Amino acid sequence: MIQTGDQRGQDGRRTRWDDHRAARRRDLVDAARKAVHRGGPGVSMDEIAQAAGTSKSIVYRYFHDKAGLRRAVASAVVADMHDALARAARQAPTPLAAMRAMVGVYLEMIEHSPQVYWFVARASIAGPDPEAVDDKARSTETEETPLSSYLDSVIELVAGPFAQAAGVSPHDAAAWAAGAVGFVRGTGEWWLAHRGLAALPDRDALAEQITLWLWDGPVGVLHSHAAAPTS
Repeated sequence: MIQTGDQRGQDGRRTRWDDHRAARRRDLVDAARKAVHRGGPGVSMDEIAQAAGTSKSIVYRYFHDKAGLRRAVASAVVADMHDALARAARQAPTPLAAMRAMVGVYLEMIEHSPQVYWFVARASIAGPDPEAVDDKARSTETEETPLSSYLDSVIELVAGPFAQAAGVSPHDAAAWAAGAVGFVRGTGEWWLAHRGLAALPDRDALAEQITLWLWDGPVGVLHSHAAAPTS
């Protein structure tokens, strides 16, 4: 179908508007991350708008409500985390080193900005936005949260090194990886919440402990079973 000059002009304007809108959303997400980093996960939409140099009504124009902005921030954060974990796994020389590197990267990222991490974690349980302009603006989205999607993708990353080292089926590797990811997340969040305790291990020590707890247990058991003589 041949487009007229007017149609091409309309398509061009629509593309420029879409690009502008996407860029504006990225800017607002970056501003929200900085505001949360400074003010904590309870930062208000007014504070986020002020950090972005705009008004709250403009932020709502792009994100509908605070829950929508929270999900957008979560998507950006978990994408960064996934990329960092995948890069660490690729660069590791052995499966064990890949596991250690991924645990270390996760702990490093949550320690670097714990406020943002808690803000993102809330995206999994966020309900209606109490700051919404009106009832119609309250979010009713029920799609999979960014954090849930992230955890699923990390399970795939972790399953690979484990399957390579233990020689198990993909299903067994995925089952172990799901448990390992939950264990790492739970341990990391406990450590993050208790960093003021005396004698708490530092990040590197904890990464080493977590790796050994996970790796020596299942890998050692599987190797022992494989090597045990049959009666």
